[in-house]
Amino acid sequence: MARKAMRCGAGPGTASPRPCAVARSDAAPARASDPQPHTGHAVVNTLKARNRRKAPSSGPGPGRTAASDTAETVKLGLPEIGLVSIFRELSIALREVIAGGDERKRTQRAALFAFSIRVVSAAIAYASQVVLARWMGSFEYGAFVFVWVWVLVLGGVSNLGLSIGTMRFVSEYREQEDTPRLRGVLLASRLVTFAMATLVAGAGFGVLHFFGDGIAPHYLLPGLLVMCCLPMHTLIDVQDGIARGMQWIGTALIPPYVLRPLVILLTMIIAHEIGLPMRATTAAGCAIFATWLAGGIQLLLLQRKLSQVAGRGPRAYEFAAWLGTSLPILMILAFDLVVQNTDVLVLSHYMSPRDVGVYYAGVKTIGLIAFVHFAVASAVANQFAKLNTRGDRDGLHKLVGDAVRWTFWPSLAAAVALLALGRPMLWLFGPEFTAGYAPMFVLAIGLIVKASVGPAEFLLNMLGEQMRSAAVLVFTAILNIVLNFMLIPRYGLIGAAAATSLSLISSAVLYRAVARRRLGIEVSYFVRLLRRKPAAA
Repeated sequence: MARKAMRCGAGPGTASPRPCAVARSDAAPARASDPQPHTGHAVVNTLKARNRRKAPSSGPGPGRTAASDTAETVKLGLPEIGLVSIFRELSIALREVIAGGDERKRTQRAALFAFSIRVVSAAIAYASQVVLARWMGSFEYGAFVFVWVWVLVLGGVSNLGLSIGTMRFVSEYREQEDTPRLRGVLLASRLVTFAMATLVAGAGFGVLHFFGDGIAPHYLLPGLLVMCCLPMHTLIDVQDGIARGMQWIGTALIPPYVLRPLVILLTMIIAHEIGLPMRATTAAGCAIFATWLAGGIQLLLLQRKLSQVAGRGPRAYEFAAWLGTSLPILMILAFDLVVQNTDVLVLSHYMSPRDVGVYYAGVKTIGLIAFVHFAVASAVANQFAKLNTRGDRDGLHKLVGDAVRWTFWPSLAAAVALLALGRPMLWLFGPEFTAGYAPMFVLAIGLIVKASVGPAEFLLNMLGEQMRSAAVLVFTAILNIVLNFMLIPRYGLIGAAAATSLSLISSAVLYRAVARRRLGIEVSYFVRLLRRKPAAA
């Protein structure tokens, strides 16, 4: 969005970015008195308090000297506390997250689980991209990247916004115990979007057939093939939203983000071993097989679980209400896809597929940062809607603060690590792909600023401000298009990265302004930090 943000791993063979997930719980909302997870400052303060209780401040304890105490402090490397104690406290905090029963701990577990899946997915997807680039070469790899981006764009439009809308509807209907409407949205959302994607795929076939003479041959046949992915790709998006609405994170994420790239990797290995040409058409065929297999397995798993939750019975359909909510979200998704993919599409217009492949390798590498955003949003998006439905403003403010912190610091750490290792990681794709290293620094700036406001767009979407969220993305998308056409002809790959980074920064600033004005909620990590320091003083 969307996921999300950068591509959130939404390269060839992975699902479209849509980092908003839903958690389900019937527990009471988190209270101020509930045990809170330890932060770094909390650990330090706790240990300091324990030290004060154990020994008087007037001098060293029996059998000890001030010099020995000082020596031990220096040896440990931290004043008054030891590294062993810190790790012990952190392990206690982690056990509380894993075993804790309150709603906040369940949300943290969901975020941790989603992030774990995305880490595994990132490893598999990255390995598959390295294999594709190595065997296909930068030219064929760039051609495949171009046609797959069109799958992401058309698939994002075909789901009519229900990939996110279903998360909100499922969460609300379960909270309200409205089973007829729950059954209705579970069936209608999948049938309608599958039919829409089939129509879009048919239109795509028609355009490529009748206007194929004006399309470069290295794009034409792969483009025709990947149109076959659209119906199941779109169904996966909607099933993802339904499963996360039920807090079935594994069912939501494992088929599209682990199984699909793994199957693409395995089928490409088989194709290579039996001597098939390593071209974009071969990769497109592998993507078709992997998409339909992953989607079919997800459908079976989801349907089995839904039969136990919703069962058989009357269905209530409210198409006007559903589409009235989802179509503005569709606008959000569409313009978010523009922000995410315009750089690749415009690059393909001005530069060769080889340049597109090199740039995309850099994007895929630094874009791993966005997995943090995806994991956090996967855990908290439905909680935003649930707490708002309950009228729990204190719980909502607290959850937003948690989500922002959980997004910013891991994203910053990931950026530092990826920039440090970026050049050797790109070399894995092939020596020519190291030219994509410089754009990574430019893209990282935008991603970090975006992370500093957490999953702000999903907060707006879940709390009924989807129209203003859409307006932010409309402005950002237009800005992104203008910047790409201005900067790419002059600066090439750096220009594409700068256009995307500036667009991400603009969207972060605007999301923060809308959330503050419309919801009265501060989503900026830096503003929250500045406000907290005077209070602490």
